[in-house]
Amino acid sequence: MGASLHQAKDVLQGQTAPVFPSTRYQGSKAKLVNWIWDQLSGIDFNTCLDAFGGTGAVAYRLKQMGKRVTYNDALMFNSVIGKGLIENPAAQLDEAEIDSLLTRHSDVDYPRFVQDTFKDIYYTDDENAWIDQTITNIHALSAGEEFDNGWSHKQALAFFALCQACIVKRPYNLFHRRNLYLRLAPVKRSFGNKVSWDRPFEAWFRHFAAEANRAVFDNGQVNRALNGDAVACPGVYDLVYIDPPYLPARGQGVDYHGFYHFLEGLAHYGSWESEVDMASKHRRLRPQPSPWTDRRRIYQAFDALFSRFQESILVVSYRSDGAPTEDELAALMQRYKRAVRVAHYGQYKYALSTNTRSSELLLIGV
Repeated sequence: MGASLHQAKDVLQGQTAPVFPSTRYQGSKAKLVNWIWDQLSGIDFNTCLDAFGGTGAVAYRLKQMGKRVTYNDALMFNSVIGKGLIENPAAQLDEAEIDSLLTRHSDVDYPRFVQDTFKDIYYTDDENAWIDQTITNIHALSAGEEFDNGWSHKQALAFFALCQACIVKRPYNLFHRRNLYLRLAPVKRSFGNKVSWDRPFEAWFRHFAAEANRAVFDNGQVNRALNGDAVACPGVYDLVYIDPPYLPARGQGVDYHGFYHFLEGLAHYGSWESEVDMASKHRRLRPQPSPWTDRRRIYQAFDALFSRFQESILVVSYRSDGAPTEDELAALMQRYKRAVRVAHYGQYKYALSTNTRSSELLLIGV
């Protein structure tokens, strides 16, 4: 443990310090990781689980600090990215591989699923064809090799680049509605997003592939990325970090499955067709009800998670106006932990959020 921590510090302080990639993911903790680590740095732990990994920002910081990290997310596309950024100790994409990923190979019969299914919804015809081509090339990148859940570390890095390219060319960085017209309308704009929208997919892919490569490092631990329900995560951990979808006391919660269904479909490219809700205008995946976005079931969800990992240090990221309330969540945690501390960051506004009254908080149960 000591050696790996020193190694991680050496990496962070050196000229080749790894850099976590930029993120456009709603609810990302990328700008809060320093504060979160400040709250955890005095706690003695080595193994940890990031149960709702999302962008991987917190898991990545824990990896930087020499911890043995298990990343988990219920969405496959996030888990694949976690495989590239958290689990991966060394693999990077070289220029020849990137060039090949961006080439239309004459001996490959490319599918047309995105072109045929999402015409005039999110991207232009040429862009849809590019996406079909690139995801097919990614799957061929490590053909014949065996890896957990079917993705090699290099494929995971390439998939990260593809997903980020798809996000940055979307209005609001989401897939929640059919709105290609916002990109293409011949109107004068007072904001700079059009520059990002007009930049070719290939250029964005190269940009994000370079970011992914810079993020790769070995912290001396065996880290891993999982895809599943947080409560069902296998293993025993010194600390479990919990950052579930935000459910406000009033209004709708954050539906990541609905917001990022297109990326989740890309992660299931071979079976995507069977999972699409063709009756929806924006060709979403069929909804998957979750207790974390259901006000009637979220208390039971927290209780089940706390019970499952009651032998671990429990750390919950939440918002002051969430459901359950701060007091309710603290009381629930106290059923399983002898001491519960609540740290307040203060006001923090997430991208696209209009909520200026809620504050970020961290509950720590030991």
